[in-house]
Amino acid sequence: MIRIENLVKAYNGFRALDGLNLEVRAGQIYGFLGPNGAGKSTTILSTLGLIFPQEGRIRLFDLEVFNGGRFDEKNLVRAKFRIGYMPEQAALWDFLTPVQTLEIISDAFGIPKSEREKRIRELLQRVNLWEERNRKVGKFSKGMEQRLLLAQALINDPDLLILDEPMSGLDPLGIAEFKEIIREEKKAGKTVFFSSHILAHVEEICDTVGVIVKGRLVMEGKIESIKREFLGKAGYTIIVETNLPVDFGGSGWKVSSIGDRKYRITAAEDIREELNDFIVSKGAKILSMKVKEPSLEEIFLNTVE
Repeated sequence: MIRIENLVKAYNGFRALDGLNLEVRAGQIYGFLGPNGAGKSTTILSTLGLIFPQEGRIRLFDLEVFNGGRFDEKNLVRAKFRIGYMPEQAALWDFLTPVQTLEIISDAFGIPKSEREKRIRELLQRVNLWEERNRKVGKFSKGMEQRLLLAQALINDPDLLILDEPMSGLDPLGIAEFKEIIREEKKAGKTVFFSSHILAHVEEICDTVGVIVKGRLVMEGKIESIKREFLGKAGYTIIVETNLPVDFGGSGWKVSSIGDRKYRITAAEDIREELNDFIVSKGAKILSMKVKEPSLEEIFLNTVE
């Protein structure tokens, strides 16, 4: 869906993108992470042809839209008809209603008038704005604006959704509804690429994440694979509960008691088999044992630092 190779974008000598390589495959929900100023929005705007990189290559739907410092306008337009884009910040028309807003965007995509009314109704119901369909957008809250921006991103039934901080300004109910819509799009065979600084949201709904720091992708992969790799580097924390107290003296492991017959063991590698044998040799048995998984936030902070 998206393939970026060696992309460079510089502002007055500062490289916002420094040879970025990135690939988003069909059917993925790809979470794009990075600290402020890392290059997330620059990547998205470059992909959409809204700013001009200096070097590199961009392909959308197997169409080469940028190469050698130039955009192929014909291919870019063809690709953008299959994309829905929700910007982090947008100036909506305050004097229009949601229905009027979506009518204008429908017209831009060439959606026939015979289909517009049904499509607009379905989308406004889906984002819970149907009851507000005749209200001026200028009177909307931040959360309501976000809902309308999502509706306009879906108006052309896109194959690829690009969302820049889509859940900013939403209340908990709105966040839950946004997550469900993203899941529904994946079930329908669509691809979703979105940036967010709320890592818990990314961890909950994404299958793949990429972390950009100083214009370069420093980590990418399936979330579970990233967690396993992180554990292999940072070490394991294993929580064990036994039926009897256990003396871990001489084990060589770092052990702390965190309750009655409950222990935290830290080690450089996965020692669950050895741990089981040791506890049995002490005349006790394991009631429960689990590896404490790192959160995506822990991994992100460690990577950025």
